[in-house]
Amino acid sequence: MTDQTKDLLTTLSSILLRCWILGLVLLFVGFGTTQLMGEFMFKLHGPITGLSKHELELIFYCGMGLLKLGIFIFFLIPWISIKLVLRKIQ
Repeated sequence: MTDQTKDLLTTLSSILLRCWILGLVLLFVGFGTTQLMGEFMFKLHGPITGLSKHELELIFYCGMGLLKLGIFIFFLIPWISIKLVLRKIQ
């Protein structure tokens, strides 16, 4: 493997790690917003959508679950894979 490829993989792994961290921050902000401002969010979105508070919470939590799944699939797993490849070639 050439030095150029190693540099590319190192850069890509650092980008993926930062994306994973920022995704987790976004996830925690969404969770905190749901916990701290749940009633406000219901008053804001409830009349517009016609959904109950339980249905809106279900939608928010499912969205956070999909976000977490996407963060792990698209950022964490590729980062781990690249790190394992870099460790193997060194």
